[in-house]
Amino acid sequence: MSRPDIHLYTAATMNGYKPVIFLEEAGVAYDLTPIDFSKQEQKTPAFLSLNPNGKIPVIEDRAEGRAIFESGAILWHLAQKYGQFLPSDPVQQSEVMQWMLFQVGHVGPMMGQAMYFQHIAAPNGHTEPFSIRRYVNESRRLMEVMNDRLNGRDWIAAGEYTIADMMLYPWARAYVWARVQVDDLPHLNAWFDRIDARPAVQKALTIPKANPQFWDASADASAFARENAARFAGDVKKD
Repeated sequence: MSRPDIHLYTAATMNGYKPVIFLEEAGVAYDLTPIDFSKQEQKTPAFLSLNPNGKIPVIEDRAEGRAIFESGAILWHLAQKYGQFLPSDPVQQSEVMQWMLFQVGHVGPMMGQAMYFQHIAAPNGHTEPFSIRRYVNESRRLMEVMNDRLNGRDWIAAGEYTIADMMLYPWARAYVWARVQVDDLPHLNAWFDRIDARPAVQKALTIPKANPQFWDASADASAFARENAARFAGDVKKD
């Protein structure tokens, strides 16, 4: 039996779920290699030959004989390759790209730092209230931008469900883990509900494993939080 064209290397993180969402939504067969951060598998020579930056996700497109890293580049490649979740009109494509870059340049970095300072730095002895406040507040502002954008729209760009939604959803939906308050943002919450209701998305959020603590305020996060803080303790520099 021939192997699937796509071999995905990923982990259960906000960035890591993005290509899984696309592949599950598109019904594309793929091979999966979960990357174990605790073993530093993303820093091995074999992995660095695929992504010199040592980050997930990465895909190998066997049909084209090349690797692609960075989640936005991966989703753009997959959307073009399979002709799904990306409109053909150049103006609409530009709109999708703008919101993808909004995620890459703003939502991911700000929410990522909000998570880092609360769930990694603080448990490892570096509690920095100013940093936490700055990143949580900026994350909240970005959620307000999305809420305004979604006023009168079902989807973030081009009038349809696209890779822009797939890019933004795992980060924005993890407002629980970032401790960003969004209860008073009705258009954003309606968008969450629409994507939450998609079976392929819910399946994707279990691959390579489920982390309900990211999305569900009622989930018991205590053990996961301790494990997460310990796993990334090396990222906290000691004076």
